[in-house]
Amino acid sequence: MINIHNPILPGFHPDPSIIRVDDDFYIATSTFEWFPGVRIHHSKDLENWELIPSSLNRVSQLDMKGAPDSCGVWAPCLSYHEEIYYLVYSNVKSFEPLWGQTPNYLVITKDLTAGWSDPIFLSNEGFDGSLFHDDDGRKWYLSLRLDEDSKNIFGGIILQEYGITEKRLIGEPEVIFEGTELGKTEGPHLYKINGYYYLITAEGGTEYDHAVSVARSKDIHGPYEASPFGPIVCTMHHPEWPLQKTGHGDLVDDGHGNWYVVFLTGRPLTTRGRCTLGRETAMEEIIWEEGWPKLKGPNDAPRVQIGKPNPKVAANTFDDFTSGSSLQFHWQSLREPIAKEWLNIGTGGLTLLGRQSLQSWENQSLIARRVMAFDIEVITELQFKPGSSEEMAGLVFYYNSGHYHYLHLTFDKGRKLKIITCDRRNEKVVAESPIIDGPIQLKGQFIRNAIRFFWKQAGGDWNAIGETLDGSILSDDYVQHDNGTYKAAFTGAFVGLCCQDLSDGGAIAQFKHFQYLENHS
Repeated sequence: MINIHNPILPGFHPDPSIIRVDDDFYIATSTFEWFPGVRIHHSKDLENWELIPSSLNRVSQLDMKGAPDSCGVWAPCLSYHEEIYYLVYSNVKSFEPLWGQTPNYLVITKDLTAGWSDPIFLSNEGFDGSLFHDDDGRKWYLSLRLDEDSKNIFGGIILQEYGITEKRLIGEPEVIFEGTELGKTEGPHLYKINGYYYLITAEGGTEYDHAVSVARSKDIHGPYEASPFGPIVCTMHHPEWPLQKTGHGDLVDDGHGNWYVVFLTGRPLTTRGRCTLGRETAMEEIIWEEGWPKLKGPNDAPRVQIGKPNPKVAANTFDDFTSGSSLQFHWQSLREPIAKEWLNIGTGGLTLLGRQSLQSWENQSLIARRVMAFDIEVITELQFKPGSSEEMAGLVFYYNSGHYHYLHLTFDKGRKLKIITCDRRNEKVVAESPIIDGPIQLKGQFIRNAIRFFWKQAGGDWNAIGETLDGSILSDDYVQHDNGTYKAAFTGAFVGLCCQDLSDGGAIAQFKHFQYLENHS
């Protein structure tokens, strides 16, 4: 029996796709506008997971320049057949009614650590694509059909053959499943088990009615019968449960007769409240009853703890930029790969060339990592000599281009430290303090929904700047609902380092280190 403490991948890790290759397990998760695309974690025991360098890391694989917030990589599907790994993913360009652009691609590799091929275009029809390898040698592509004529956009699950020789989809797509009464059917994964084709889907939308549903058929083309037991995983009827929004699942067996389901989840700060850590990945045990997969727990709500208690180990890191030549895997950039034209690491530290503002969808000099716990502290040291108010550099808690809290150095009748809060793309300076020349250390604390900033200079003590800020605006739940209008928002809170020069004057900021500390007491 394995020991599981959910979530197994804390922080922004949604839409998990899992495979087993011999004794190795891999989970792929969505990254949206963050580069490189698709995070893949590896495990030998289903308990301990390690991020591996297996991502879409070239513009030829993933061109996201100009992509709106929460577009980019949606719902990757990882599969393996005859010594080849396959990865299907969407690179969403826009997601507006009647104007959605959701191209889907396939890349392959024989070695996950060696990188992926250039992409094969599959379809513009919908998103959340997956590839199924049938035992007769044929391969089938599944996805949501995007119903542009319907206000709910969910047009059922389509099936289309992938031509191995042609390296493209062949034949005509057919709708094989329109979903259950939960609606909003998406995220298909197909398996063949004991003579049945089992179709796993996400339903109910990716908020508090989310669910993992299952249907089956003797024929790959259907008709598919939904499980009489209802969803495999769903917490819509359990509002006090600590793991909420449970949906978008995938099944795996361990090779010893045991089955598991991975799925996304959110942990709200209050009952059905805001989830600042975004949508995370959790896991539960599966049993089979009358030929149908069900949770092993007492109902359709997943357990937080399975097996022996597993105290949470803090994922603390210290990045000494003066002693390395490359960034750790936990760092990501926005919409484009990190390039020496705007970022360098040397003996002096990490250097950022100032580029566009934090509201840009194109050229930002920003690197960030996920916030993965409800109580964190980060510290960095910055050397920066701004010459105008258009030059800025500092520490940012970031959700997207319209929501962030930014502590930064700039120039305003002298060198000043300021905090900008951006809420629904409206920026406001909420605190400022004059600062003498020289290096400065910046500290941020994010405890549940509260963010505080601090600073100090050589030989000094920590000084608080500004009041407590609302960290809960860095959540899907807040961003998705803008004065009653739904907005696509699917990521999570990040913390990062950045530099801007709105005059294109070549401002340079240098960071000596970055410390990330979690408190799980």
